[in-house]
Amino acid sequence: MTANPQRVIGLLGGMSWESSAEYYRLANELVRDRLGGLHSARVLLASVDFAEIERLQAAGEWEQAGEVLAQVARSLEAGGAELLLVCTNTMHRVADEIQAAIDIPLLHLGDATARAVTRAGLSTVGLLGTAFTMERPFYRDRLARHGLTVLVPPADDRAQVHRIIYDELCLGQLLEPSRQFYREVIARLVDAGAEGIILGCTEIELLIGAADSPVPVFPTTRLHVEAAVDLALAP
Repeated sequence: MTANPQRVIGLLGGMSWESSAEYYRLANELVRDRLGGLHSARVLLASVDFAEIERLQAAGEWEQAGEVLAQVARSLEAGGAELLLVCTNTMHRVADEIQAAIDIPLLHLGDATARAVTRAGLSTVGLLGTAFTMERPFYRDRLARHGLTVLVPPADDRAQVHRIIYDELCLGQLLEPSRQFYREVIARLVDAGAEGIILGCTEIELLIGAADSPVPVFPTTRLHVEAAVDLALAP
């Protein structure tokens, strides 16, 4: 056994690859910070073609999308992954289907985020993400299980938040007008009673940070990876 044994983290990514790069970077930085020296994370990454997944999202073919991701998850487990992260908020829509296909634990992003919010003593949060994440119950209900009240922007704001994610952030475009728009949406959520803001899309974290909000922000990617590293390094 090595002096610092680590469990292998499986990353099911590619949705988009911009977000998967953040997962990989954060996992390695956190392991380095905790173990020191030249340590890095033991990671297996499988990256799907996002165009295929986005097509299934748009068509409402969630069952088929879940089957695609479940197959990839099985390959990660077969390759030696000992825990799994699905590197996207939106595709937690099929988290249960993925978990049912594998024997290793899937760390749910919503649970990691909710625990951070409750540790901060907050109970009402605004949620930013894709239209699927903001509008479908799978994500909001998961947060509500932890006793959280979840606010989402009005329809026009949701549509623009979603458009910026797919048309700009997933393509690596970080535009100042979009940053300003997100700040305005956050301000409106705060006016509506949000005590904190969940950045429920990894790509949003590339554009928005704590300085852009008058209330605490909760970057779901970092929180997800921190939970994984905690488990990977646990005795």
